[in-house]
Parts: sequence; C-alpha cells; structure tokens
Amino acid sequence: EPGAIEAEFARLGTELVLRKFFTYRTPGPLFIPKSGWGSPDDEVPLPSWITEEDIKYYAAQFDKSGFTGGLNYYRALNKTWELTSPWTGAEIKVPTKFIVGDVDLSYHVAGAHDFINKGGLKKFVPLLDDVVVMKDVGHFINEEKPEEISAHIISFIKKFD
Repeated sequence: EPGAIEAEFARLGTELVLRKFFTYRTPGPLFIPKSGWGSPDDEVPLPSWITEEDIKYYAAQFDKSGFTGGLNYYRALNKTWELTSPWTGAEIKVPTKFIVGDVDLSYHVAGAHDFINKGGLKKFVPLLDDVVVMKDVGHFINEEKPEEISAHIISFIKKFD
C-alpha cells in the first residue's frame, strides 16, 4: 500500500533505515513486519566499509527525494514484466562475468542459486565467462570489497586486449 512503508521509514528516520539496509546480512528476502522495523532508538553499528559520513551523505540525499521512487520499482513489478515481455527469452550476447555476494538477499530469491549455478544463467547469457560468488559479501559488493571487485573487472577486461 503506497505510503505505509514510507511512514515506517519516516518514523525510524532516514539514517537508521540506511544503516539497516547497509548492514542487512540475512540471506533471503527482506521482511519488514507490519508491527514495524524496530525502534528509532535502535543502535546499528556500521561495518568497516561504510562510514558515518557516508550514511549522513546518503541520508541527506534520501531526505530530499524520499524512498518512494525506489519503492515504486517494486510496486510496479507486474507492470514492468508486462512491458518487457517482448524480450522474454532474449539472450545477452556479450562476454559477461557475473559477481554476487553469498549473503546478498537477491542471491537467495527462490530458485536463484540453481539458476545461477546450474546452467540457467548460461542459457540466457551464452557468453557467460565466469560466475563468482564472494564469501561473506552482501548486496553492496563494490563498497564491501572494492579491491577484489576491481581486480575481477580488470582481469575480465584484460582478456580482450
């Protein structure tokens, strides 16, 4: 329902919501109970890869724009699928390296493991060169492990020199 989760985020405060998102390490879908996502007084320590300054910057940006735009992406999934239906079954025909964190919630959507690791992804991305599942890494892989991600990207690009 539009407005409900925005009200919950407003109740908690933007900085706390971002802290909860950035520290979410539970493999599986993000679940926010109707009873609320905690107290505005919750203390959520930050991991080493993100600073208080980062959180304050991101919060200032979200305080200007709100979360509704991002939330509407999920609210519109059925319509999005309808709009993209002409490309159902289309292949991605460029060399690709797929990198995901093993605690990224999107890696734990029902069926994702098998799709990624047992040939489903390769069916739609025939030039898939490699699948890398990074241990103890969540959704924000480029921030959590910037050196490793850069090394993966650079080594992949160097194959085409």
